Amino acid sequence: MSRLAVVCGGSRGIGGAVSRLLAERGCRVAVVSRDRDAAGAAVASLRGVDHVSLSCDVSNELEVKKSFETIQKTCGDVSYLVNAAGINRDALLLRTKPEDMLAVLHTNLLGSMLTCRAALRSMLRTQGAAIVNIGSVVGLRGNAGQCVYSASKAGLQGFTLSLAKEVASRNVRVNLLAPGFIRTDMTAGLEEEEAVGVRSVPLGRLGEPEEVAQAALFLLESPYVTGQVLVVDGGLQLVM
Repeated sequence: MSRLAVVCGGSRGIGGAVSRLLAERGCRVAVVSRDRDAAGAAVASLRGVDHVSLSCDVSNELEVKKSFETIQKTCGDVSYLVNAAGINRDALLLRTKPEDMLAVLHTNLLGSMLTCRAALRSMLRTQGAAIVNIGSVVGLRGNAGQCVYSASKAGLQGFTLSLAKEVASRNVRVNLLAPGFIRTDMTAGLEEEEAVGVRSVPLGRLGEPEEVAQAALFLLESPYVTGQVLVVDGGLQLVM
């Protein structure tokens, strides 16, 4: 029987790459996205059959609860959960509106808390269950103009390590990926991305979503790895 993988934010960017790679590995994938049409299109492009799409705002407790109840009824117990849903509202703190702060924190941090809680009941019944939360290198190092985004990802790191301790005795593994400059829709809006981003990365280029997906797959499939932070940044931390 194939494993069931739920990918939140799985219709594009890093999440989309994770969805495709897991489908190629033979998993049944549930793509969760706020955009119903994008989720459906993503599922239609996956290799294999019986994949499902769900529309869900991960920051909304009721929507998360209903989505995972639907997944349980239609697909069964969850083996893998990848939390890749995220937003940014980058600006200097003095120029950041409180509503933007809340939007970022609710999606990037609270959203992962809600989805993990919703998935865990069935994951505790699954052999080899694993969670990968997608953080960011700026959550580890900080970055001017990204105070709120950095805080949300730093909080996600603390949540991940704490949850790993809580569920290790039940053989559920929880790890964090911390990408650097990755070529996605989210980074496309950064000023002078190509010039500034590439110049600061020791490997001399932006990362691709597929490269982060490979790291996510490693964490999902490694039975003796939990409570770890894996940085995928082309060496950016070396110069931050």
